[in-house]
Amino acid sequence: MEPLFLTLLLALFVSSVTVSLFLVFYNHLSQNSYPNLPPGKLGLPYVGESFEFFSNGWKGHPEKFIFDRIAKYSSQVFKTNLLGEPAAVLCGAAGNKFLFSNENKLVVAWWPDSVNKIFPSSLQTSSKEEAKKMRKLLPLFMKPEALQRYIGIMDTVAQRHFASGWENKEQVLVFPLAKNYTFSLACRLFLSLDDPSHVARFSDPFQLLASGIISIPIDLPGTPFHRGIKASNFIRTELLAIIRQRNKDLAEGKASPTQDILSHMLLTCDENGKCMNELDIADKILGLLVGGHDTASGACTFIVKYLAELPHIYDEVYKEQMEIAKSKTPGELLNWGDIQKMKYSWNVACEVMRISPPLQGGFREALNDFIFNGFTIPKGWKLYWSANSTHKNPVYFPEPEKFDPARFEGNGPAPYTFVPFGGGPRMCPGKEYARLEILVFMHNLVKRFKFDKLIQDEKIVVNPLPIPEKGLPVRLHPHKA
Repeated sequence: MEPLFLTLLLALFVSSVTVSLFLVFYNHLSQNSYPNLPPGKLGLPYVGESFEFFSNGWKGHPEKFIFDRIAKYSSQVFKTNLLGEPAAVLCGAAGNKFLFSNENKLVVAWWPDSVNKIFPSSLQTSSKEEAKKMRKLLPLFMKPEALQRYIGIMDTVAQRHFASGWENKEQVLVFPLAKNYTFSLACRLFLSLDDPSHVARFSDPFQLLASGIISIPIDLPGTPFHRGIKASNFIRTELLAIIRQRNKDLAEGKASPTQDILSHMLLTCDENGKCMNELDIADKILGLLVGGHDTASGACTFIVKYLAELPHIYDEVYKEQMEIAKSKTPGELLNWGDIQKMKYSWNVACEVMRISPPLQGGFREALNDFIFNGFTIPKGWKLYWSANSTHKNPVYFPEPEKFDPARFEGNGPAPYTFVPFGGGPRMCPGKEYARLEILVFMHNLVKRFKFDKLIQDEKIVVNPLPIPEKGLPVRLHPHKA
């Protein structure tokens, strides 16, 4: 009986595997059964073209995946398979305009499983509803007129950052320092968290979380995804303690309702008088910390890179910033008027973000079948827009590899061509916040130092954000008082 039982068990196992493989291949083949799909190939089941997509970034040329296929298919839209999902990549200004202007009409935001598992409460409602909630919550703090009162705090945080991390040092590693600056600033403005030791408790787990979000979602001990989930749980527990203490302080009048985003979230209710629960607030704060951290720290890092490489650009930024510095009395902090004078510096920052966009692109999901450029896009397919499809395209930016801040003078680039913050209803709500923290960083940087790169040909890795492979070590040359 035992051999017969084992034979039956083996047959059942083989049958189940066969059926599973059949379903995978059938589903994969059925994705090609729609009429008039965009040109391209889906690659192997599940794997698709994901490896080539990512490997181009690891080699420092993420745009190659896009432009190779535009040239091969002579089309501004092509099909592929990314992250285990059939996808259409929409390129150029027309593709950006279509996706950004049809948000919540034909398409909706889509995130891979790794994001949903690290932010579990985001599964309780649709991404569309989550986006609406955040759009209602953020304007009080993220609009230019609201952020004006925080410029002095930003300057204070930046001065402390440079005093502790840069001054009295011959050389520094820029990327980790930039991350420290943007993370400290986010903790201060979002949570009123100013104690360096308390901020430091978040720092290492936060880096693990950020790495886990962009990793392959395999939850096994030792994997980046597993470490990311553990870090997320740790930070969420810390945030819940802060939230409960803030609730108590608000009730006792020890905290202000308008002091930061946390207070605003705790006191904002919907039209039915229902407020968000503590876990939901913790996840939203966590998302804001992620969003306000990695992209801005990358931009600050690459600003240092290009200022070191291009002395004539540095000199113009230095001239502009020193005119502002000399107009200040001792101890006087930056203000809104000072920021408005930093026009050339912001053009430089924009050109940095054009060449090395901190946000490489984003995914959407088709809500229904629709037609784009004469091709059918099936319901449920994922759609990807790429910043590089316009940023590195000579049609929109002549000599795209040339660093030229003058591109942003006057009316600047054509609509839907410069998209470091996305566009449409889902344009990054922290765009103005990012502008201020970057300009405050530039001001405090150049008025203190000139600097040289220690690795002249340091490789840039995109995974999925651009990062100098060795962290961008520079030698500092302090300005004489």
